[in-house]
Amino acid sequence: MPTTSRNRAGRRVAVVGISLSDCGRVDEATPYTLHAQAARRALADSGLDRSVIDGLASAGLGTLAPVEVAEYLGLRPRWVDSTAVGGATWEVMAAHAADAIAAGHANAVLLVYGSTARADIKARRRTANLSFGARGPLQFEAPHGHTLIAKYAMAARRHMHEYGTTLEQLAEVAVQARANAALNPEAMFREPITVDEVLDGPMIADPFTKLHCCIRSDGGCAVLLAAEEYVPHTAKAPVWILGTGEHVSHTSMSQWEDFTVSPAAVSGRLAFERAGVRPEEIDLAEIYDAFTYMTLVTLEDLGFCAKGEGGPFIEEKGRLPVNTDGGGLSACHPGMRGLFLLVEAVRQLRGEASGLQVRRADGSLPELAVASGTGGWFCSSGTVVLGRG
Repeated sequence: MPTTSRNRAGRRVAVVGISLSDCGRVDEATPYTLHAQAARRALADSGLDRSVIDGLASAGLGTLAPVEVAEYLGLRPRWVDSTAVGGATWEVMAAHAADAIAAGHANAVLLVYGSTARADIKARRRTANLSFGARGPLQFEAPHGHTLIAKYAMAARRHMHEYGTTLEQLAEVAVQARANAALNPEAMFREPITVDEVLDGPMIADPFTKLHCCIRSDGGCAVLLAAEEYVPHTAKAPVWILGTGEHVSHTSMSQWEDFTVSPAAVSGRLAFERAGVRPEEIDLAEIYDAFTYMTLVTLEDLGFCAKGEGGPFIEEKGRLPVNTDGGGLSACHPGMRGLFLLVEAVRQLRGEASGLQVRRADGSLPELAVASGTGGWFCSSGTVVLGRG
């Protein structure tokens, strides 16, 4: 096996192991259990020994997230990351881990997540969040009752006003996500839905009805990144990290310059530039979809269509495979879902998709994928371009 080195600058970095824990309805497990389950499965998927792991990225669990999770997993990492920027956390962590491995600061970094968000509410161990807090800049908005979903809803309404985006186009995002989930045996909700059913559902925050909003599930997953010299020893073909980008834009709605532009406009541009590829070369996109508007506006900001044309782009079914597992709208959404985007992108590039397997026009497997996570209320974004070559 490769020897440890801190002086191997510029090494290529690959995803060598991926896995989901049990997902959906998981009543008899703790978040730590799901972390461990996902980590063990990802390590087994890689074919590597656990001794190669010298880095850990974790957020969202415990008072000292990476420290507590590392102890539970029996790891003693010499490189850690606990970046927490909401749903974009895992794409940002993947970027940091890839940089650390390339620079020789770590050799193999495990990104791992687990949450019992659904089970906790069912058992009344927690309640739904109305606000992230009322200190700092948020103190000026929290008293007015702005919930997270209300902020996304306001942004969606602005896009509708500016560009004529319709409720039917937003609803189509949910319909297509459910169609993908119908092919995924691991998805939590698989029954087909129609645009009319989305529009006729109970109103949550105008213009979002219930089916415009992500589901609440339990679940976890893990991704193992490693330096290129480990690839000959892995069980599966590598999927390479080609380029990454990250960006934060605001926390106060009053400081968001344009509700129709997400931070993916910056993180996506950086990721594509660093990967040396163009959006039109991408075979599939895994996009954070806590709400339907997120998918639509992120497609615009990643450059798959012009600003304001997200609605018509969505209506052109099949133009670009998006959220092939069913996404957070139908497959699973246990909280910070960004790591699931990376797992699904890698599955697709390997040809191991559980349901909808994307293929190119000539029948070959996809070559390039992008995973783009969003955090807060479009406060942060992380984008990762992955490839088989």
